[in-house]
Amino acid sequence: MTHPQAIAAAAPDKVQIEDLLQRRWMRLLIPSFSDLFFLAILVWVFAAGKFGWKGLLGDGDAGWHIRTGQWILAHHAVPHRDLYSFSKAGAPWYAWEWLSDVIYALLFGWAGLKAVVLMAAVVCAAFATILIRRMAAGGTHILVALLVALAGEGAASIHFLARPHIFTLLLISLSMWIIEADRRNQTRWIWALIPIALVWTNLHGGFLALIAVAGLTAAGSAAERRWRGAVRYAAVTCGCAAVSLVNPYGIQLHRHVEEYLRSDWIRNWIQEFQSPIFRGESMLQFEALMFLGLIAAGMMFRRRQMVEGLWVLFFAHEALSSVRHVPVFVAVCAPAIAANLSDWYRGWTARVKKNSLPGILNQIAEDAARGFRRGSVWPAVAVIVLAFLNRPIPWPQDFPEEIFPVKLVHDHPAEILNARTLTTDQWADYLIFVNPNQKVFIDGRSDFYGREIGDSYLHMTGGRWDWEQILDQFGFRSALLPVEMPLAQLLKTDPKWQIVEDDGKAILFVRKAEVGERQTQAGLQDRTGGSPSAL
Repeated sequence: MTHPQAIAAAAPDKVQIEDLLQRRWMRLLIPSFSDLFFLAILVWVFAAGKFGWKGLLGDGDAGWHIRTGQWILAHHAVPHRDLYSFSKAGAPWYAWEWLSDVIYALLFGWAGLKAVVLMAAVVCAAFATILIRRMAAGGTHILVALLVALAGEGAASIHFLARPHIFTLLLISLSMWIIEADRRNQTRWIWALIPIALVWTNLHGGFLALIAVAGLTAAGSAAERRWRGAVRYAAVTCGCAAVSLVNPYGIQLHRHVEEYLRSDWIRNWIQEFQSPIFRGESMLQFEALMFLGLIAAGMMFRRRQMVEGLWVLFFAHEALSSVRHVPVFVAVCAPAIAANLSDWYRGWTARVKKNSLPGILNQIAEDAARGFRRGSVWPAVAVIVLAFLNRPIPWPQDFPEEIFPVKLVHDHPAEILNARTLTTDQWADYLIFVNPNQKVFIDGRSDFYGREIGDSYLHMTGGRWDWEQILDQFGFRSALLPVEMPLAQLLKTDPKWQIVEDDGKAILFVRKAEVGERQTQAGLQDRTGGSPSAL
């Protein structure tokens, strides 16, 4: 039992801190639990992980996004035709994430890949922090909020990558914060969703999630017979939809996104568009949240909380249809799930004694909750320090060698760069990053290449019956492939191809005719002291 004198001694300290927090500048200077949560996510996920900061570069798309942003800055225009392929050279292309591309290019120009991964890390940590602050603002038991937020952060971490979709993670959570606050107490802040939608449309195609949430909120409000709210959120929905037309491609962007999302080929062959596989830790966390959410949805409908129930059902369906929607499900639904778990827990502990374990936990949660409803300057200070700190943090100088054939590409530029090289879509992204003038067969822009090129790529790399015919059709002169790929095994036995180097992870082949030509050119250069043209 706590001694009464100890309680009396602690009370003045608590009162003194509360008095200090009444002053604006002191609130900014005294760190909060929200700040500590942000910093913990930043360190735990992005500095102490298996690959550290390099893990954010696990997807090669960041490479061509950087180069596209540089092209936009150099030409003061948004591209309307392809820049990177020889398989569809000059074909119409929608650079629908052009504003993200510009941001990536500016960051890369400032501090290289360090700036790119730091920005991605900060955005992802902010996403997680906003998630728990939304729960605290809604009065959720803070211990329940922590458990749900950490599970949600784990589930969403499958898309913690330096790609434009991280802006969707941040903006959907920020938009939900505005909507949830407006449902508790209507303010003018709800109309901020319209300019958010305008910026979001040019950052990433996930802006459709905001339109869906606003529409579901309007429909749910009507089902609850809150007619003023229904009209209010319907107007917000229409406003967000209208400003989404303000983009370099107009209504054509929406048609393109619709075709992209409805493509059977995309859904069958692109992994992030397929249904979740409940094996890894992240997907098990999503599975737990989804089951709790579906149970909570039933309780919501019984209580006539139609809006939250519709959110859970709609985004659970989307996440089960495509794993890329799992983080959006977390951002939209986790606070509503936590609120229902919190109500159940509070009901269960309503009559417990204050000195019992549940009673003590309730008191701790009540005291800590205030620290999750405010922030200070310390997260910003930490980010600024990281921005100018080079050691001892192993900031990435290149894409991770564990995932990309970095050494092979830099050791054999003549065979790989500026050549018709067959490689994987992810490695092609890296080639574009290394050489912006590189022309590739296929890269990470699955919406651009579509079924025709995609099927040819799958036939070749999978070693199907027509693989050799397609190789000849497109005039490949070299091939940079993972050693375990079926095509790599076939080329090893093909007399027309020669192995240049095999490092155990990647293998580089060159057509033998190409090897002879290079040897001849090298001999001419030795005899003339210059290029073959000197003859």
